[in-house]
Amino acid sequence: MKNDSLLFYRIVRDFLTIYLPKQRGASQNTAKSYRDTLNLFIDYISASQGTPLADISFKCISREPVESFLMWLETDRGYSVNSRNQRMCAVKSFLRYAAEKDKILMPLFLDVKVIPKKKDTRVREIEFFSESALKAILEQPDRNKKNGQRDLFFMILMYDTGARAQEILDLRLCNIRMDGKNPYVVITGKGAKTRNVPIMEKTCKHLKSYLHRFHIEDNPEEYLFYIERKGIRSQVSIDNVEKFVARYGKKAQETSTDVPEHLYPHMWRHSRAMHLYRNGMPLPLVAEWLGHAKMDTTMCFMQMLIQR
Repeated sequence: MKNDSLLFYRIVRDFLTIYLPKQRGASQNTAKSYRDTLNLFIDYISASQGTPLADISFKCISREPVESFLMWLETDRGYSVNSRNQRMCAVKSFLRYAAEKDKILMPLFLDVKVIPKKKDTRVREIEFFSESALKAILEQPDRNKKNGQRDLFFMILMYDTGARAQEILDLRLCNIRMDGKNPYVVITGKGAKTRNVPIMEKTCKHLKSYLHRFHIEDNPEEYLFYIERKGIRSQVSIDNVEKFVARYGKKAQETSTDVPEHLYPHMWRHSRAMHLYRNGMPLPLVAEWLGHAKMDTTMCFMQMLIQR
């Protein structure tokens, strides 16, 4: 590895392992989001410039490739304007840290720093799907295949708990409680606040079947959902979830006109909240179940859903 590349990857390592968690005190979710962004950015630079990963250095980075990376996120990856801006903030934060470590990099940071946030001119709508659409979507994964069973259970658990996709990805085996009469999962939400969310009997059956196939050894600290490469297990990424949710949505549209054209993970949370409300759950309970710190948030959220 060249000296320039060695410097680059050392600064990446220090940014992720020292600056974010120990100096800035970033939450685990924030640190993971920044790591995912840098991984995506580095992969993009490598692919777009035809440079091997081992040869990536700060010489490969300037305002132009950063701007093209942001455009690629929107056009090729389907990121929303908000998600695009979040990724941009992560890249800027990294380059600021790099410039503080090595002042030679300050012109690079200052050049990228002036890239403006993109305004979202679209009218924001909170989307949800019907219960018949849910049935059509859950029929798509091939449960006989290992990944099919994993994807199916992920969507079932995401719907039953109404949790954010990242909150489900962060679940470990120790967060699953099935030793009493009322099984539940311990979910850690925004601000590191936890909430106990009960799960239905049908969900428990899927859970037991999933655990039997994916967690024979029963390591309490292991992620509930993981990918395995060369015998090493790691947490499933949010990008992976977005891909299989969209894929099953497209397949379900072939059999049901109720399935939305563009299916994304957060729509499951919206849909579950609406279904509970329509089935008689009072708004204060919906707020508690969603993990909203303020009732006003839930009121605004439900009003936008009801108006659709």
